[in-house]
Amino acid sequence: MTAVPDRAHPRPDARLAEALAADLGAADFRSDPLRRLWGEEADDALGRGLWEPVLRALGLRDDPLPTLGRLWVLGMPQPLPAVERALPRLGVDGMLALGLGRIDGAKVVPEALIRPQSFVDADGVGEWWIASDLDEVALGGSLPADHVLGVGGASRTLAELVVPAEVDRALDLGTGCGIQALLVSRHAGHVIATDISERALAFAELNAQLNGVRDIEFRLGSLFEPVAGETFDLVVSNPPFVITPRVAGVPEYEYRDGGLVGDALVERFIRTVPEHLASGGIAQLLGNWESRGGQDGLDRLRSWVRDDLDAWVIEREQLTPLGYAELWIRDGGTLPRDAAFTRMLSAWLDDFAEREVTAVGFGYILLRRGGVSGPRGGVGERLRRFERIAQPVSNLGRALAAGLAAHDRLADGIPSTLVVAPDVTEARHFMPGDDDPRVIELRQGGGFGRTVSVDPGLAGFVGACDGELTVSQIVAALADLFDVPLADLWADLEPRIRALVVDGFLVPPA
Repeated sequence: MTAVPDRAHPRPDARLAEALAADLGAADFRSDPLRRLWGEEADDALGRGLWEPVLRALGLRDDPLPTLGRLWVLGMPQPLPAVERALPRLGVDGMLALGLGRIDGAKVVPEALIRPQSFVDADGVGEWWIASDLDEVALGGSLPADHVLGVGGASRTLAELVVPAEVDRALDLGTGCGIQALLVSRHAGHVIATDISERALAFAELNAQLNGVRDIEFRLGSLFEPVAGETFDLVVSNPPFVITPRVAGVPEYEYRDGGLVGDALVERFIRTVPEHLASGGIAQLLGNWESRGGQDGLDRLRSWVRDDLDAWVIEREQLTPLGYAELWIRDGGTLPRDAAFTRMLSAWLDDFAEREVTAVGFGYILLRRGGVSGPRGGVGERLRRFERIAQPVSNLGRALAAGLAAHDRLADGIPSTLVVAPDVTEARHFMPGDDDPRVIELRQGGGFGRTVSVDPGLAGFVGACDGELTVSQIVAALADLFDVPLADLWADLEPRIRALVVDGFLVPPA
């Protein structure tokens, strides 16, 4: 038995990947069995990069699940006989041929991680095996520049953001390990996945084979070059948007760094993607944007969006230049105790200072090309929302889809009848001894979790939206109650009712 050349590079092979999947399935190599194997507390500790509780729980067990857990979840060398028993269909030679490990004496040394990754979408709950490069814990140091990341927080965030809809053609730009392409493939007739990294594409193709997904096409190239002249119904991207100084001594990681200055990669994506969207097509991505020279980052981003696009941009957090630099230096595995930390920190801060950057925002971008009208054919103004949301959020893909549908519906005017969404509650705040509330709030239990302050007139309108009375009947009754001209009350309420419809507080009856 001999190791194959270039064994550190993944080499997709559909037949071998099928055999590996069969071995992983036979070993019950899934999230829940692994969590039960070493316990919930140890599993939580593993998420924080602590191995010892897992190793204590496993002890000396060498049956297939513990062996594969150490080998590919932790990235630890394992005895050759134990690996042979764990991979009866693939065999150690097959593992070597896939580039997932190498032989060192009597041990198998992993060259990659394979971790179960669960997901939830409109079709239900599922799980995939995702192969990626060894992380900094397994490597015992900083990451190489061509590192291929597994499923991290940003990947999960984008997965939750994608609007659930059936589409014919989809593009995953900057696919990395391929997790977004796999997710999108569940609702797309054909998916093209691109990346500038040959290594990333190899992992992505292997992951598709490992999970039996065959309708993804992989192409090498930068940004939109591999799909020149093509259009898509959906474009998703977790691009390499991290802002990195262009100086010697600062690593440029392929998985996070697009090679441009500042936030130019996000700007280029936003300016270019309209050419690749079919009518009604949607693009969704994560990104960073700089506040610089006295101009707010969201305002700068707004200037990049074409006038004929719908745009919904949500800034989730904002970091100072120092906080941003420290975050991404640590992300690469360099810690303050390392000699290179101070040098890299200085390079980052100098880079930001040169552009007069005062803050860096992170968030979600949704763009939609024209061609969508209201149910009765009306065409309203373009959706333009640039907002900051700091509160906890959930089910964002569905919330975004509902917001787009509500915006389209309003092209024909406010629906004749509205009801309060089932997750909306009302809170009234009184000063001691007062009969009337000082503050009335509507609170959203899901989606964006918004809280909106309303006055008694709007609160009365919302409270009467039970599906029995029409909008016009409710407003007329309120005009009588408050003894104000109907036209004046409608002029005051109409734009705020529209906002509540778009935000999902008020919806048409089922």
